[in-house]
Order: sequence, then structure tokens, then C-alpha cells
Amino acid sequence: MRQARRHLLLALGAALAAGGARAQTAPRRSARDPDAEAFVQVQAQKVLSVLADRGLSLAQKEVAFRRLIDQIADVPKITNFVLGKYARTITPAQRAQFNSVFRTYAENVYQSRISEFRGETLKVTGSVARAPGDVVVSTVVTGGGREPIPVSWRVLGAGGSWKVVDVQIRGVWLAITQQQDFVSTIDNAGGDIGVLIAQLQRNPKPKS
Repeated sequence: MRQARRHLLLALGAALAAGGARAQTAPRRSARDPDAEAFVQVQAQKVLSVLADRGLSLAQKEVAFRRLIDQIADVPKITNFVLGKYARTITPAQRAQFNSVFRTYAENVYQSRISEFRGETLKVTGSVARAPGDVVVSTVVTGGGREPIPVSWRVLGAGGSWKVVDVQIRGVWLAITQQQDFVSTIDNAGGDIGVLIAQLQRNPKPKS
């Protein structure tokens, strides 16, 4: 009996030690990142303000919006991400074609989704560091006589250099959703990336 109890204690001690080792190696999430929050507060509000500016024509808003996207979003990283597993097999010629059509498509998607909040105000409510330099900033968009709408921004960088790589609106991450749709389209075409490129050329704007 005494020997059995000893074996049990040894086994328990080993399990606790293993658990402690796993806890030490598991990634830790920081509560907040003030630099990332400041970036989102300033830059995301700029985007909302441009779309709400009644002194600009629709064409002027589109030009200003696309200029801001180039400044605050990591478009090359997003472009690579949405291809999923096919980012490793796409040819240089296909890459050049895809980069062009996806940029137009992505700008239309983001403008369409963010335009829903025109005339409203964004406020940062917190952030979580997934890893050093990889932060999800939580915000709420208020105004327009509606209930506050939560919008999250995933940003990569550090200090004064941050870039947006995805936006979550009403619970949907835009880049993740695009990756799922694009990979499914290519899979259904037997791995032919050209089918996706042709589809984006025909339909450069998202379905409403």
C-alpha cells in the first residue's frame, strides 16, 4: 500500500512538472498595447472621417480612401495571406495578375464595409497582444442613432510602425473570410489559380 502511494505521488509530481513546463513555453498574451491602440484610434478615425466628409465627391472619397489604405494596411501581406496554401504554388506571372485584381477587390470590400459607419465616431476599448508585435485592438463605433458596433483591428508592428492586416466587423474577419472563399474557389477548380483571377476580374466588387 505504501509503495503504491509512493508511485502515485511520483506520478502526480511528474504530471505537475510537465504541466508547469508547458505553461512556461505557452505564448502569453499581454493585456493591452498602448502603441497599437493609439495607431488604430488615429488612423481608423481618419478613414471614417474621409468617408463621412460631405465636402468630397464619391470619386474624391474613393481616391482618399485608397491612399489611406496604402498608408495603414499591409497590402502585400494580406494579398499573400488570402491565397492560403496556394501562396506557395502561384507562378510569378499569376502573382502579378492576382496582386492587381486583388488590390482592387480588397479596396472595394473594405470601403463597402467601413462605409456603413460613415459620420460616426470610433473609440478604442482595449487590446490583446497575441504575440510581440501582433495585436488585436478592440473598438466601438458609435453615432448615427444606432447601437454601438464592435469593430476589431489586427495590427502588426511595433512602436510607431504598425500596419493593419485584418478587420473584424460584426464578428466576421474580412481577410480570413476571403482566404476561405478563395481557397475553396481554387480547390473547386482543381487547383487552377487562374479561375480565381478571372472571377475577380469579372466581379471586382463584393456582393452587397
